[in-house]
Amino acid sequence: MQLDGVGLSKIRLRDLFLLVMMLACMGALSSRPAVAQTAAADVQTVWRLLDYIAVDYEGAVSKGKVISAAEYAEMTEFAGTVRRGIRDLPETPARAPLAKAAGDIEASIAAKDEPAIVAARSRQLASRLLAAYPVPLAPRSIPDLAKGAKLYSENCTSCHGANGNGQGPLARGMTPPPIAFTDRERARQRSLFALYQVIDQGLEGTAMPSFAQMSDEDRWALAFYVGGFAFNDRETGEEIWKANTNLRQQLPNLETLAGMTPAALARTQGDAKADAVIAHLRAHPEALNAGGSASLSVARAKLDASLLAYQRGNRPAAQRLALSAYLDGFEPVEPILSARDSALMVKIEAAMIAYRAAIASSASVADVEAKANAIDTLFSEAETVLSPEMSSGTSAFLGALAILLREGVEALLIVVAMIAFLKKAERPQYLRYVHGGWIAALVAGVATWAVATYLVSISGAGREMTEGVGSLVAAVILVSVGIWMHGKSSAAAWQRYVREVMDKALSRGSVWFLCGLSFLVVYREVFETVLFFSALVSQGNGDAVAAGALTAIVLLAAITWVMLKLSRSLPIGKFFAYSSVLIAILAVVLAGKGVAALQEAGAIDIAPLATIPRIPMLGLFPTWESFGAQLLATMIIAAGIWYNGRRASQLAAT
Repeated sequence: MQLDGVGLSKIRLRDLFLLVMMLACMGALSSRPAVAQTAAADVQTVWRLLDYIAVDYEGAVSKGKVISAAEYAEMTEFAGTVRRGIRDLPETPARAPLAKAAGDIEASIAAKDEPAIVAARSRQLASRLLAAYPVPLAPRSIPDLAKGAKLYSENCTSCHGANGNGQGPLARGMTPPPIAFTDRERARQRSLFALYQVIDQGLEGTAMPSFAQMSDEDRWALAFYVGGFAFNDRETGEEIWKANTNLRQQLPNLETLAGMTPAALARTQGDAKADAVIAHLRAHPEALNAGGSASLSVARAKLDASLLAYQRGNRPAAQRLALSAYLDGFEPVEPILSARDSALMVKIEAAMIAYRAAIASSASVADVEAKANAIDTLFSEAETVLSPEMSSGTSAFLGALAILLREGVEALLIVVAMIAFLKKAERPQYLRYVHGGWIAALVAGVATWAVATYLVSISGAGREMTEGVGSLVAAVILVSVGIWMHGKSSAAAWQRYVREVMDKALSRGSVWFLCGLSFLVVYREVFETVLFFSALVSQGNGDAVAAGALTAIVLLAAITWVMLKLSRSLPIGKFFAYSSVLIAILAVVLAGKGVAALQEAGAIDIAPLATIPRIPMLGLFPTWESFGAQLLATMIIAAGIWYNGRRASQLAAT
């Protein structure tokens, strides 16, 4: 197809498909498995054994003497299995030190050291093991406790009893007897992850079978349910949780909750307070903001590590950790923070970019430290905004309304322009291609949500890469469309185009271009909206979020009607003139947003430009790269306008 000299004519359905696949592969649905599946299972097995040694060794040895030969033999066997299991893990620099630590535990058990010593060494090795060979430690979404109760009733009561006391009808005569989940002292030593591991793998030497046939979500639901039997002071725990900011920082997300033992929490909070908080959170894991998203603890830790690396002269590590602080720490928080305090979100983004730029430019240590301190101050403000007490139905409603309205209008401007174009061209039969594009984008958005929720996680880098590439591709296309529309801004030019080109162009498949553009611009907005709404819904107030979304949809429908009505009343020349200006502006905005997103993903370097304000709505960011992209788009558009004017003069002269 040929749109009056613009190179869009070469885009075919096949090319569009390849473009969409490229965007999908650029990271939208990427997860970063740290180890192979088999290695992950081996790591989990070793971790589980270490957990059992830490908990059960005190039942085997006391004051240097064996008090249970059977338990001691089991501990000795477990320690040997741990050492061999670590030895067989994939080769990494950390494996040898881990194997040595495992040997030390084995020697400690052989020497009949005190339980406290063995437990400390086992837990330390377990933590080091997961740091060296990361594996999933938490559920991907908030566990369904009602489902957990049902699963327990169907699968566990016969042995462990209806109330978890280990005295079910089949428990009599079992050696060893089923675990009593109501044993608080024992429960204090066991994390939810440990319970999940036993449910997943079973326990050799006991009647406890593996429930690996259950889904991952069901196993976690069951672990959370049984993990609450020993702790019941939930109301007190809720009061403590809501009132204690430091406690919320200590337990920022599901991963932390799943991996922490009540005994570990008690070391900072005391037994009574720790038990109450554990009771509340295991019964109501939704109290953790966004299933772990609304926590800045990861960002703080990465930022501290980055600053330390820079102070030690390791600039590459500092840069890598600074990027991780944003992508793995702050970026998951961004949707909720944007909904509650968009100005603060923008400040933090700017501060973190400035920090990375300072590292890249080899700034002084004092300058980098000052920028890190500024970020830390902003994080403190964000923690207040993200606290549970700041979550309300009103804030959820307004957040949902603002997000959907903002993203929707940006997509509408382009889609409505295409619809109006076809109506002005008297080609209503081709409207189905435009409608098909945006409908397909909505379906793809739903699929993105489903995959991100149930299959893999959308990484921060993946999100930014997808938004960045999508924005730049759309900007390139819109520059071309804007120049083309400007060339048709006179009635004579339009009539000539209709006579000579239109029928031929559309018959050759140019409508697939309209479908592709409709899909691209809408999916970009839907992709971001899905992530924002997932964060909002996980905060609770689902009815308020739904009401906000419904209100935004009604407003978007009204805006669409007004825009279409206005376009019908415009003369053809003015329609193309106004549309070309609008599309040109959107192209410049998307060019800036695209480069900025790629910078946030770490794909493009950052060169600060202090004289430029940060206005995300306009795609304006204070970096040479982002502003340069906008300047380039503007220059191309200006050149196109000049060319159109010159060509119009030549045609008029002939």
